[in-house]
Amino acid sequence: MNFNHFDESGHAIMVDVSAKQPTLRTAVAAAEVRLSPELLAAIKIGGVAKGDVLGVARLAGIMAAKRTADLIPLSHPLAIHNVSVDFELDELSGVITTRCTVRALERTGVEMEAMTGASLAALTIYDMCKGSDKSITIGEIKLLFKEGGKSGVYRRDVNNKA
Repeated sequence: MNFNHFDESGHAIMVDVSAKQPTLRTAVAAAEVRLSPELLAAIKIGGVAKGDVLGVARLAGIMAAKRTADLIPLSHPLAIHNVSVDFELDELSGVITTRCTVRALERTGVEMEAMTGASLAALTIYDMCKGSDKSITIGEIKLLFKEGGKSGVYRRDVNNKA
């Protein structure tokens, strides 16, 4: 496997994408937050002491996607054209799935931006609810879809749990 974030001497480098042509890039990533069904019901009706959990988590995810180059050492700063964060609530199992979609006309992909947005939205849910439930867990941060660039389209198989 070829890792292009290292030079011939093994030093970490930022990949040079200056010769690539910009293309429309899209990525969708998700993260799962597991909490009690009772807490999820409280989130849904706005009954958590810290306020609008999902509204604040949405803003945190958008902000995080825009700041990815400040957080991931070798990622490129990108001119992001759209970020959205949505939530899927499974009340029976007590799972909130955060879903972050990022779009940009760029020379490199936006997968890290989408994953960062989904992750920070999940962390914000934890932060706003930790006073009510210390057993909240965050897991399965994953890329669901990407398109644009020479590697083409990737769509996670819904049966693929890896």
